[in-house]
Amino acid sequence: MTELSEEQRIALEAAAFRRLRDHLRQRTDVQNIDLMNLAGFCRNCLSNWYREAAEERGIAIDKDESREIVYGMPYDEWREKHQREASPDAQAAFATSATRGRH
Repeated sequence: MTELSEEQRIALEAAAFRRLRDHLRQRTDVQNIDLMNLAGFCRNCLSNWYREAAEERGIAIDKDESREIVYGMPYDEWREKHQREASPDAQAAFATSATRGRH
């Protein structure tokens, strides 16, 4: 495996995060519940992880700010433009996964 400096590793991880964030911004057809059911995380989880990482470093970012960083717009605006009602099947799958400790 290629030896990376700490700086290189952090830069690559940051680039991968930005690419994932941008991909999720483009794929507005993929709903958060679908992500949760398939992968066990969603855009909200990603924004929470971002906020928690900031807090660990003494940087105050609130929930709305971290969501806007991930969504590319205020969360309420994204919901209005892109969120659909989850199907009964998706809701049932989420309820089952939640009882197994996911999300």
